[in-house]
Amino acid sequence: MIEALAPTRQRVLLVTGLLGAGKTTALKALEDLGWEVIDNFPIRLLPRLIDSPDMPAPDLRPPLAIGFDSRTRGFDATKVIERVKHLVERPDIELTTLFLDCAGQELERRYNETRRRHPLAQDVPAATGIAAERERMEPLRRWADMVISTTDYTTNDLQQTIRERFGNDAPRATTITITSFGFARGMPPIADLVFDMRFLDNPHWDPELRPQTGQDEPVGAYIRKDPAWDEAFTRIRDLVLLLLPRYQAQGKAYVNVAFGCTGGRHRSVFTAEQFAAALRAAGYEPSVIHRNLTSRAADAVEGQKDIRH
Repeated sequence: MIEALAPTRQRVLLVTGLLGAGKTTALKALEDLGWEVIDNFPIRLLPRLIDSPDMPAPDLRPPLAIGFDSRTRGFDATKVIERVKHLVERPDIELTTLFLDCAGQELERRYNETRRRHPLAQDVPAATGIAAERERMEPLRRWADMVISTTDYTTNDLQQTIRERFGNDAPRATTITITSFGFARGMPPIADLVFDMRFLDNPHWDPELRPQTGQDEPVGAYIRKDPAWDEAFTRIRDLVLLLLPRYQAQGKAYVNVAFGCTGGRHRSVFTAEQFAAALRAAGYEPSVIHRNLTSRAADAVEGQKDIRH
């Protein structure tokens, strides 16, 4: 006899808490994890949303995160809890409530730092509004399945906590882009790590190599003969291989590594190609962009000739 498979349950996370405790940050982190996020949503309308005929089949729905707080229209903590209880009892819904808390003094500091007024303290000190809101939200705090205090958290700390608790078991791979460029033609606008390769001997000053690029073997052989090449490349490679898992653990979706030389046609191109090969050997799948590869080779761009040549 074949057992029937259990029906797929819609995963729903209610995200609430004190104003200034990090709800927006938490919702953004959930959105980055692939959750469908709706903020400031009246809980009384949640059953209609879940049962809407426009919703896809349960097994095709992404997890749903609903943000609300004391400003949400018609907010009443006791009524919210009653409605949530009915949803928890439904066999087709897996519902969790997350409450974000924070110490009053830290909330005061955050409001003073941003120069924003607490919604419940328009004509009184922020501490008064925070205390009133805490009393209003206390039933939800007691009811919540999960409470996170962000008193000592940075924004990054909260994002990391959300990723650890609500992300998939397997972390998402970071997208790595390797760019070669010429300093004479401007820095790349987006680069996390920039390495200046102008300390290497410049193939531009060899008449036979000048029309070629860092993708041509003679240029590569020329650069490899530089006494500084092997050690410099090894140290750069090892540094980036050390950093990439750390970036991924912090949830950084994109890492851009840029290599520059004067004109962007020889040293930077060769280094970028070699670096991409090293990353592929380490299990990564970088993409490579040669920004100035097709630029015209010109002495004026390369500057004064190295006295060694």
